[in-house]
Amino acid sequence: MKNVVIAGAGFAGLAAAAGAARKLDELGATNDVRLIVVDQNDYHSIRVRNYEDDLAPSLVPLSKVLEPIGVEHVRAKVVDIDTGSCEVRLHTEQGPQALSYDKFVYALGSHVVRPNLPGADYLHDIDTYPAAECMNLHLRRLSALESFDGQFTVVVVGAGLTGIELACELPARLLQLAGASRAQSVRVVLVDANSQAAESMGNEAQAVIAQALSDLRIEVRCGQLVRAVSKEGVEFEGGEFIPAATVVWCAGMRAPSLGGRISSSLDAVGRVSVDHFMRVTGTPNVFAAGDTARFEICPGHDNVMSCQHGRPMGRYAGHNVVAELFDVPMLPLLVERYVNVVDLGAWGAVYTQGWNREVIAVRNDAKRTKQIINRQRIYPPLSGVRADILADAAPVLQSAPTVQIGSSGSG
Repeated sequence: MKNVVIAGAGFAGLAAAAGAARKLDELGATNDVRLIVVDQNDYHSIRVRNYEDDLAPSLVPLSKVLEPIGVEHVRAKVVDIDTGSCEVRLHTEQGPQALSYDKFVYALGSHVVRPNLPGADYLHDIDTYPAAECMNLHLRRLSALESFDGQFTVVVVGAGLTGIELACELPARLLQLAGASRAQSVRVVLVDANSQAAESMGNEAQAVIAQALSDLRIEVRCGQLVRAVSKEGVEFEGGEFIPAATVVWCAGMRAPSLGGRISSSLDAVGRVSVDHFMRVTGTPNVFAAGDTARFEICPGHDNVMSCQHGRPMGRYAGHNVVAELFDVPMLPLLVERYVNVVDLGAWGAVYTQGWNREVIAVRNDAKRTKQIINRQRIYPPLSGVRADILADAAPVLQSAPTVQIGSSGSG
């Protein structure tokens, strides 16, 4: 029996597992190949929801998706990949283990790049479910304390999309925690080293986001660098100090260093180069998908680190890893459509289309669309029915999200 090992159960890894199971089913070869997903958690996290207050709905038990389609889950951390001996080395609760593979899919996602700053241990982040829950618990505990300077001040460092979504969510949450008597002490500060927030979004969308930040009374400090963090707050280069009980780091993402074990061709954020079939360039029998991989997803544009690209990359990687195993034609991936829907908290959202980020909806219409995406579109089927899961894993592209004009969109 052949082994296909998939490292990671995020958006790309889970999609790859289902895509591989679907292709095996199509070939009538389900009993000829052992499909194995390696992940240290027993759940799939809808990571893009980590800025929200209630994260319980963001967890999907892996067993609910993998067991119906005959995919094994090995709960372990991948610590090494040896492409010479075709082995994946693991750390499990029982100790070191190794899995041999005939084909391997590298889909370990990405992680926030935490800084080497004085007091960095005081930083929160929302990179993972445990980290986001830790921040949420910290915020909830503040309301039980005696008043102090900076108690309900949150400094969010990083004004990319993750930082903006978190910052826009916080004013309403902090007001509820502070209560009417301490409402005046609520303060959210969004900081970035770049000259403006949402630098990647283009002028039209930036103007919408700037309006939302202003209306939500979020202070924006661009062109500033953090010098140090302490229990009392954050100090900037230049000497300014902001008292803050909470500092959240949302600046910069990077692929795991393990990418260097399967390829010498890494981009600036550690992603391996793949072709349009998701095969790692120059490394036989290894595929990659999601935030670990880079390729020209459409003419003139590389894929971005997002579930929007990670999910189709995973589906195609799963399909093609089995196709190559059985020497049948593979399918190339090309995604010309690109959208962004950015949650702007109580203000609403902004929905852009195309690589030039043309704004096509704002406020409540965009917000309802964002809720449909976050609560429905990016989830695997939850029915536990094999046919549903395999159908969802077909190597096809979803249509663009429809703007939800005046509907509930609650999902």
